Amino acid sequence: IEPRSSSDVPLKRGVGAARHEALMTTVRIERASDVQRIRQVNQAAFETSAEASLVDLLRERGKLLVSLVAESEGQIVGHVAFSRVYLASNAELHGLGLGPMAVIPSHQRQGIGSQLVRTGLHQCAALGTRFVVVLGHPDYYPRFGFLPASHFRFSCSWPVPEGVFMATELTSGVLASAKGLVSYEPEFNDV
Repeated sequence: IEPRSSSDVPLKRGVGAARHEALMTTVRIERASDVQRIRQVNQAAFETSAEASLVDLLRERGKLLVSLVAESEGQIVGHVAFSRVYLASNAELHGLGLGPMAVIPSHQRQGIGSQLVRTGLHQCAALGTRFVVVLGHPDYYPRFGFLPASHFRFSCSWPVPEGVFMATELTSGVLASAKGLVSYEPEFNDV
């Protein structure tokens, strides 16, 4: 799986959730000029700078395979990252891990995170990714087709509470015979 340039992906536009005023947001592949603002978005969205440092480290080492930003009124207000994951029992089955995903607090609950996730999954599928995993809120990610990873007989390489480790197939049926331990890039242990 190779990352694509921004010219390979059409711009996506959308509006905020119905309970909010319409907010025009563009989701696009990150550019080199976005790096500092992406760091600021991740720092604003999370309690520590660990997620921001992780994104920087994955980018530096060429392991940030899909990196999208949400732009509103000329400002970057959200970011989502995807990097390779490894299924111990089936190394040729290409999967990506979603995360971190961040939206600045002033723009949360307006559909921007959903737009980032949907566009990201579409981009992952275009790259030939067969499945995506996520460590996230069990009430949020199922709306995008994620199921508890235990449904696919997957386990996470870290001890996490039941239900927060989830997976979705980007190719229907591809995980029917897959099972086992899913590992993230080693950079996830370096921050």
